[in-house]
Amino acid sequence: MRKISGNLLVAAVLGSSSGFAPETYDVVIQHINVVDVLTGRQLPNQTVAISGGTIRRVEPTGTRTYAAAQTLDGTNKYLLPGLWDMHMHFRGGDSLIRANQSVLPLFLAHGITTVRDAGGDLTPAVRQWQQRIKAGTLPGPRIFTSGPKIDGPGAYWPGSLEVETPLQISRALDSLQKLRVDYVKIYDSKISREAYLAVLAAAQKRGLRTTSHMPYSVKLSEAIGQGLDATEHLYYVFKACSGKEDSLTALVQQSLRTAKPLGLFAVLPALYATYDPAAAARTFKLMAAHKTAVVPTLFIQKTLAEITEVDHSRDSLLAYISPQIQATYARRVASARQQSGTAVAFGKKLTARFMTLVPQLQAAGVLLLAGSDSGPFNSYIYPGASLQGEVELLVAAGLTPTQALQAATINGARFMGAEKTSGTVTVGKDADLVVLRQNPLQNIANIRQIDAVLTRGKVYSAAELAALVRAIRTKP
Repeated sequence: MRKISGNLLVAAVLGSSSGFAPETYDVVIQHINVVDVLTGRQLPNQTVAISGGTIRRVEPTGTRTYAAAQTLDGTNKYLLPGLWDMHMHFRGGDSLIRANQSVLPLFLAHGITTVRDAGGDLTPAVRQWQQRIKAGTLPGPRIFTSGPKIDGPGAYWPGSLEVETPLQISRALDSLQKLRVDYVKIYDSKISREAYLAVLAAAQKRGLRTTSHMPYSVKLSEAIGQGLDATEHLYYVFKACSGKEDSLTALVQQSLRTAKPLGLFAVLPALYATYDPAAAARTFKLMAAHKTAVVPTLFIQKTLAEITEVDHSRDSLLAYISPQIQATYARRVASARQQSGTAVAFGKKLTARFMTLVPQLQAAGVLLLAGSDSGPFNSYIYPGASLQGEVELLVAAGLTPTQALQAATINGARFMGAEKTSGTVTVGKDADLVVLRQNPLQNIANIRQIDAVLTRGKVYSAAELAALVRAIRTKP
């Protein structure tokens, strides 16, 4: 005789006594307060029914009778769409494949159900993880990836596709399309002005989404004109906010013909000194008109600016980071320790100025994307927790909790073309969800108060998430 679970039996009795059979689902969450990230409103005392990894119903509790394989009591709790980390990295070469894979549960444990890998050298491994995560055999977030970065000859990051000529650009894009990447990431360590703009134009013709660092020999308006979809970090937006952008860009271009070319960090003090609110307003208006998004990455900016003053050796999450990845942190730490007191002070000033740009970008209608820049070589930017820190800094910068949550949910889905399947707690969307013990609209820090996480409809309780994280530490 087939066994019937307690929930199914009770539901069957209730259904027969009321004259109709209850609807059956995989997971039902009852009495939950649903947070609408689009409006910032709450839908109190809701029932959310899930089957096949998809949200099937969202309606007031008591509307109908449900049968479910698993029922969650959401009384006095809050339901969010799963968070998106729109800038992180899997990288470090084959010797770090296992170390990169080991941190995948950290994203889930911090409420992040989707990540965007912003360029690395582990694409075959990432593809395998995607398949295993989809099959339910590897706990981890959904992954969008750019595959290898595009850069110029002698690129800084190993595995980059180095381009200069039209033929090289065409072959690089061919290879990325063969890899079925989700977008194209361009880096700025060695790429020329001409090649950078040509990559954007060629990618635009192929219908490929593009994001980038940007050589300072190029103006942001030029990149936008060639179809740039998003700029990573705020350095390139900040350059366009200078009242002397034209002359500074020309100076950088001239320096490239000398033995001492000017780089980003050499030019930043001049940009800071020539910041012009009118130029900033024009830039933000242009970005909004062309739907050019930006990933502010405030958390890593602040962390690196303060890295010589903070003792990270006692960070609780350091225990869950492979010693191999920890070893990659040394490069940035050593570089920071070599900075002068003047350079350190300027870094803090720049961080403060970047914070002021965020609410202006939001007010202008620019799509803001929350990203942490976690990954090997980015010192003490821990997977999962750093995205939570980024969302908190967006609020500290002047966004409302609702706006910050949008940057970490629906905005990412919109940018990646997944708005119809993700980003809100809505019927028909993926059941990638976070149950919180406290209201994030009242205090954004409550995104850390995680009671459960659902990904592809599978429920991970707080205890199960803790066990996943403990397993990282115990593995050799």
